Amino acid sequence: MSVKKTKAAPGPATSVSRRPSSLALRASRREPSSVSPLATSSSKKVGSLSIPVFSLTGASAGELALPKEVFGAEINKDLLAQALRVYLNNQKSHFANTKTRGEVEGSTRKIFKQKGTGKARHGGIRAPIFVGGGIALGPKYRKIVLDLPKKMKKLALVSALSQKAKDKEISGLSGIEKMTGKTKEIALLLKKLNKKSALIIVDKRLDNASRATKNLKQVNLLSVSDLNAYQVIKAHNIFLTKEAVESLIKSKKEVLDESVGLSK
Repeated sequence: MSVKKTKAAPGPATSVSRRPSSLALRASRREPSSVSPLATSSSKKVGSLSIPVFSLTGASAGELALPKEVFGAEINKDLLAQALRVYLNNQKSHFANTKTRGEVEGSTRKIFKQKGTGKARHGGIRAPIFVGGGIALGPKYRKIVLDLPKKMKKLALVSALSQKAKDKEISGLSGIEKMTGKTKEIALLLKKLNKKSALIIVDKRLDNASRATKNLKQVNLLSVSDLNAYQVIKAHNIFLTKEAVESLIKSKKEVLDESVGLSK
């Protein structure tokens, strides 16, 4: 009599032995989602940049921290190019102006009879083919003004400052409020730092500093309210005061939230 061998049904021990591994697998899959959103946001916290600070004598005066939101943002080259085009276009006008045949002086009578002279038929002396007549397709005076929304202007300025910070062309300046108005103070500073030109950005207008830079063609002094992307890109060396950095952060506060969406 033959006995058939049948496979034994898996007992409870077999099912229990597989359960811990499956639980471990599920737990490993749930690990990334178990991270709290607060921890994720804190890991992406924006840091700061640091630049060297110089005194009016050219001596080192420590470092100045720059916020990455303004000086380390993503550079939007297309927006920057558009802002520069708008600024440069608004600086020029088309002054050339010519008169048409309806604007020049001259008689309106028919210059000779219609037939029998052997000449081409003409009705007026002010026609463009005659000397002293009007110009058919000449240039006309026009003023073309291009506009850029305020948000785009501010984002272009942020891109320009970020580009200069990336190129390491920004330095800090301290003690500018103590200037006496002498041109030689700024001239000696540039000579000591081996700089031929500079853009000095201050928080507000300083009469003595403005008087000291007025006679230097390669030095420009601007307040934060007068700053634009073209002036930043044009300058090869930029000097910032601590108050100017604080004013930039304050005036560009709304850009910090909007720059992410518009820069894409």
